[in-house]
Amino acid sequence: MRLLWFNLAADADDPALGFAIRWIEAVAQRVEFIHVITMRAGRYALPENVKVYSVGKEKGYSEPRRAVEFYRHLFRILREDHVDACFSHMIPIFTVLGTPILKAKKVPVVTWYTHPSLTLTLRLAHYFSDRIVTALESSYPYKKDKLIALGHGIDTDLFSPSDAPPEEPPMILCVGRLSPVKDHPTLIRAAALLRERWNRPFRVVILGGPASPKDEPYVCSLHQLVEELQLQNIVSFHSPVPQAELPNWYRRCTVHVNLTPTGSGDKVAWEAMACGKPCLVANEGFRETLGEHADQLLFEHENPESLADRLKEVLSIEEEQVALGMYLRERVLEMHGLRRLSLQIVGLLRDLPGKRSVQ
Repeated sequence: MRLLWFNLAADADDPALGFAIRWIEAVAQRVEFIHVITMRAGRYALPENVKVYSVGKEKGYSEPRRAVEFYRHLFRILREDHVDACFSHMIPIFTVLGTPILKAKKVPVVTWYTHPSLTLTLRLAHYFSDRIVTALESSYPYKKDKLIALGHGIDTDLFSPSDAPPEEPPMILCVGRLSPVKDHPTLIRAAALLRERWNRPFRVVILGGPASPKDEPYVCSLHQLVEELQLQNIVSFHSPVPQAELPNWYRRCTVHVNLTPTGSGDKVAWEAMACGKPCLVANEGFRETLGEHADQLLFEHENPESLADRLKEVLSIEEEQVALGMYLRERVLEMHGLRRLSLQIVGLLRDLPGKRSVQ
């Protein structure tokens, strides 16, 4: 099977999107060839049966110029090779731009989307796509008629536990971009409550940066809140790191916290669990993964009291933390592993109706 793949970034060093390189690698092991048209390219090393074409965002090309580049690459690929199916990963605009041409060539399109934002572009992409795939049913904000939930595709070889004990004093880690939807104030206020209720030292590390300049006022407000609550010796901020460096951060922490609401589904929570770490979440979409520990690890969104109670409980069960973490890793392996996802993607693309026969 020969695939066309649309995506946002082909860049192993991208803190948020670097995982896409490993997805392509995993699927490339199961197909003949993949042509990747990406919004921007950075550093990557992909198998010989993968070729990457950038529309030039990394070169500063304007949107009209990028559209021209998109069609130039697409027409060249279709002229020089046959394509059996197209997988569009988190870039519905490419689905909208490419599907009319692909349909004329009898190339079916599957679009992956995992985000709470519902836009006109996504509505159009839904209409044009043969199937919509997502991580969890709750992480897709539109119609469910074409929807298939496949799990998150966590590279459990990269995100894996360590034999080394976590740091002392215990580190509470929160990984992700600094944006209002991530609800960091709840974590900062919970840290102030925990300082009063748990008579032991601990620290909070917020690892990430703003996604765009519009988030800078939010970042300033977080630093101001830390000062107001006199948490400078407890709460610290660290810049985002490449994905290859993330596992060591997870391994060093005692517990990871994800504060996004139901409907989001940050990959970082599953990455932390794959590293064998307890993860406190405000998103009910995690309930199935958390299994028998769901009530222990779920807290009420935007409720510092609820989070502080959960943190105190998890930090206090020192002898049970390792067993809890390994239980969560097994759940991620079973439900959200990359090998499982790659098999599902290839199987879905291979079985799509209305396309030419695939060997």
